[in-house]
Amino acid sequence: MSDLLNRIQSALVGLKMPRALEALDHTLQQLEKGEITAIEAIDTLLSEEYATRETRRIDVALRTAKLLPVKTLEGFDFSFQPSLDRERIAALAQLDFIRRAEVIHFLGPPGTGKSHLATALGVAAVKAGRSVYRATLADLITALSQAEREGRLTEKIRFYTRASLLIVDEIGYLPITTGGANLFFQLVNARYEKGAMILTSNRGFAEWGEIFGDPVVATALLDRLLHHAVVIQIEGASYRLRSHADLIPEHVRANAPITPPPPPKRRGRPPKTKNGADDH
Repeated sequence: MSDLLNRIQSALVGLKMPRALEALDHTLQQLEKGEITAIEAIDTLLSEEYATRETRRIDVALRTAKLLPVKTLEGFDFSFQPSLDRERIAALAQLDFIRRAEVIHFLGPPGTGKSHLATALGVAAVKAGRSVYRATLADLITALSQAEREGRLTEKIRFYTRASLLIVDEIGYLPITTGGANLFFQLVNARYEKGAMILTSNRGFAEWGEIFGDPVVATALLDRLLHHAVVIQIEGASYRLRSHADLIPEHVRANAPITPPPPPKRRGRPPKTKNGADDH
């Protein structure tokens, strides 16, 4: 028995199954006492090891995807945002939109939960084994601009297109230069109909020309980002300021609805890439 136990322990070490090795003695004791069957003992060891590896995988994936701190749909206060259709959000959490390479837009004033929902869907995707990457629009364009200066733009765009789901947060919070807008267009064009995206913005689509500093580029972006899209508008007060609402002036608290226009028709030619070729 001791030789057999030593072989099992050595096998678990060789297979790099430390959690199963830790659980081995207790599982064997349960087996000897007749508390579990042999097949249940095997199941226990494998389940313990699998759960440990899955937890480790998720932790690494969440850090790599920049989805920390973790947000979940269970932790979202839907009662504070009655304009949201909870069942619709739950349907998105089934992640079919990733398979269909669709774009999800969360629009609404600051503090209404756009980033929370986007991150929560990203976390759900990671747990389901999907590759995810999250960045603010400003950070994304900064990284693309640096890559362009260093002659690595193609490589950087390829990096951002590898993820099954790309989350672009905080569109509209900071102005974007024309050069930055063109870089973002190249990325969107590379993912178009190939990879899913989630975008959050505090501005309506009619303002994207102002955000990106070029109405032509904005139209080309929207042409692709609204083609296979789900638009979710959140109308409500800031969750972060809920305890201090009485300190905010009424005219600031009043939030004009952000109404998305219908997808624009293609007009003219899309912006040119750096090498002068048209993107289609």
